Amino acid sequence: MFKDKEKFKKRFNERFVSMHGKALSEATENDVYQTLAYMVREYVTSDWMHTKETYIHKKSKQVYYFSLEFLLGRFLYNNLLSLDVLEEVREGLEELGYDLADLTEEEPEPGLGNGGLGRLAACFLDSLAALGLPGHGNGIRYQYGLFKQKIIDGYQVELPDNWLKNGNMWEIRRPDKAVDIPFGGHVWLEEVDGGYRVHHEPAEIVRAVPYDMPIVGYQNGVVNNLRLWSAESPYDDDELLHQHSGNYKDLLAHKQSIQTISEFLYPDDTTYEGKVLRLKQQYFFVAAGLRSILLSHKKRNASFKQLGNQIAIHINDTHPVVAIPELMRILIDEEGYEWEEAWRITKSVMSFTNHTLLAEALERWPVDLFRNLLPRIYQIVEEINRRFCQDVLDNYPHLASHMQEIAIIADGRINMANLAVVGTHSTNGVAQIHTEILKQREMRLFYEMFPLRFNNKTNGITHRRWFLLSNPQLANRVTEAIGDSWINHPSDLQKLTKWSEDRQLQQDIKQIKLENKQELARLIEAETGITVDPYSIFDVQVKRLHAYKRQLLNALHIHSLYYRLKEDKSFKMTPRTFIFGAKAAPGYHYAKEVIRYINALAKLINSDPEVSPYMKVVFLENYRVSLAEKIFPASDVSEQISTASYEASGTGNMKFMMNGALTIGTLDGANIEIRDEVEDANIFIFGLTPQEVMNYKKYGGYNAYDQYSSQPELRRIVDSLVDGSLFPLGEFQAIYDSLITYNDEYLILKDFQSYQQAQERIDRTYQNPEKWYQMVIMNIGKSGVFSSDRTIKEYANAIWNIKPVQV
Repeated sequence: MFKDKEKFKKRFNERFVSMHGKALSEATENDVYQTLAYMVREYVTSDWMHTKETYIHKKSKQVYYFSLEFLLGRFLYNNLLSLDVLEEVREGLEELGYDLADLTEEEPEPGLGNGGLGRLAACFLDSLAALGLPGHGNGIRYQYGLFKQKIIDGYQVELPDNWLKNGNMWEIRRPDKAVDIPFGGHVWLEEVDGGYRVHHEPAEIVRAVPYDMPIVGYQNGVVNNLRLWSAESPYDDDELLHQHSGNYKDLLAHKQSIQTISEFLYPDDTTYEGKVLRLKQQYFFVAAGLRSILLSHKKRNASFKQLGNQIAIHINDTHPVVAIPELMRILIDEEGYEWEEAWRITKSVMSFTNHTLLAEALERWPVDLFRNLLPRIYQIVEEINRRFCQDVLDNYPHLASHMQEIAIIADGRINMANLAVVGTHSTNGVAQIHTEILKQREMRLFYEMFPLRFNNKTNGITHRRWFLLSNPQLANRVTEAIGDSWINHPSDLQKLTKWSEDRQLQQDIKQIKLENKQELARLIEAETGITVDPYSIFDVQVKRLHAYKRQLLNALHIHSLYYRLKEDKSFKMTPRTFIFGAKAAPGYHYAKEVIRYINALAKLINSDPEVSPYMKVVFLENYRVSLAEKIFPASDVSEQISTASYEASGTGNMKFMMNGALTIGTLDGANIEIRDEVEDANIFIFGLTPQEVMNYKKYGGYNAYDQYSSQPELRRIVDSLVDGSLFPLGEFQAIYDSLITYNDEYLILKDFQSYQQAQERIDRTYQNPEKWYQMVIMNIGKSGVFSSDRTIKEYANAIWNIKPVQV
């Protein structure tokens, strides 16, 4: 149907009329998008079903990736590319009078994630399907995405992201697969034949209804599954009205309380009610996913004893860790296994990725809250903890004095990271340095007990979306130079490094970069009204707004350039456009102040006729996947400037690198491995080393006031945050206090001078185009190792033990 352009046009016309009951001449662009999306989904459905049947027939071991976030991006363009029908559809639509690029803008973007965690999950699903590996996702179908960000008078304002307003053409509702999830109530035991049976009488039952979305492999016929769960009442309205004694308002309140579970990603947990809701979300999607998986398994297998040989469940950060006691509950309470056997099975099935070195991100639930909401699960966690502590006393007595640190339950809280390590067969970090810090610092005692359980799996990105799809001109030029084997074997990008000194290739890549910058410049003007020079250096920092990611360091450097341009007439710089994109969590006041500061600088600089010819500052609101797909191909400089030893890995650094941007960064996360690949000559490294930062953290000795006092230029910038000299309409006291009053936790002042010097090296290097584009080519050529295909192969071979399946 799609391979023949004329047949496609005929079928499209027929499908449009049957769907919308009107002629194509009366169509809106949304009508056309919905018709095309429906046709594509219909086209992949047979492969979707055939893939599932093949996995069953071949008894393939399958992995299920449990994640609270899946930051997917739009599906239409990606699916057309994966089906190898992109050009036929594009040309057919053009002859019908429609532009495919315009139609893709009609697709609502599922903002089911906050940043790198959710985007990594989406890249992993892409690679699993592309590699023909039996792997699926399990998460929540949030009614609203994270939030839609608006910048009003420099302030971030959050609006609801109602991405389901016009429906989602890529999902299929499966009410026949719904499962009921219990909350609250009490647990009691019944003696039966010398043993006991556990009864849980819940206070509330929530129905989890699955919505399935196809994950299409790249031109291989494989279609895996992403299952997202929506919370509904298990009763119809008549039953509910009877339960609430005919009180219609109580009925509506009850339904609303249930729907809230799958309404928002990351509800505010500063209140007790917010904490309860977050834990409810976590148990909801974990319990629903496990029950669904095990019900399917049980249809084909009488026993769960070898479950680990047939199913792998991967826990993406601490949010889904409650899967461990939930699987224990099913095995013990429902399947009748003894504790030891259930524990062996559970550990054989479960594996865990840690994504953070920030203590506040390692979840700890108050015992009372957890016990009240999940009474039976709490009993199991309590028993896991009792047995683990006894094991420590019996086999690691020298660690007994550290019991509070390693226990699963301690100081009235349940430590989910500890439970994750104890209850799985594998714990991995996401970059070499991150894994080493886990082993030597954050989880040192667990590593001492279970050294074989720890391993590293450096993150990766899907080069299909982030290069082949988002930067087609550059991808085609790379193919022209080295052939197209890199599309299926991204390590073959290495061949490009032999061409780094080729003048023609340098010129071609420079021209492609310019065209991408011109396109982004048009978008910037349309969205912000700011005119930027595409011949300037596009210096970009786009990522979640957090203090440790140090957008503030970037802003302070911009501030210093403003003063130099205003006051030193001999100072010259290559024109530069500083581009930011970031969302701050709604309750994160400090991060919102950094956004306000960046926008205040933008207003100051962009309106100054002396300064604006040399630099502009742009804050692009509502940073998201579809915007990122336009930003990365147009970037010259990639800002990866987190405090060394704080960033677990990063994946934006990989996307920039693959698209020909040069990195300015600290020795943090995957920056180190990027540096190792491209070598020092092709990256701009600055700042403290991880060990130096960790020494300050461990032993003290850092005095921010000394840095402030000894650098007059820096002192003037910091003072201007609060003295009214530049920002009379609003001071930045919170930022000033973070640097001076609270001793600059993220060592911004300490790294400022080194960062400034690295920026000067960038300026000098950019003035030599031959050298710059030689470095660009080296970065593109070395980026193949950071494909998520490589990462997923490592997970598949070393942790999940799953094999590719020919469909």
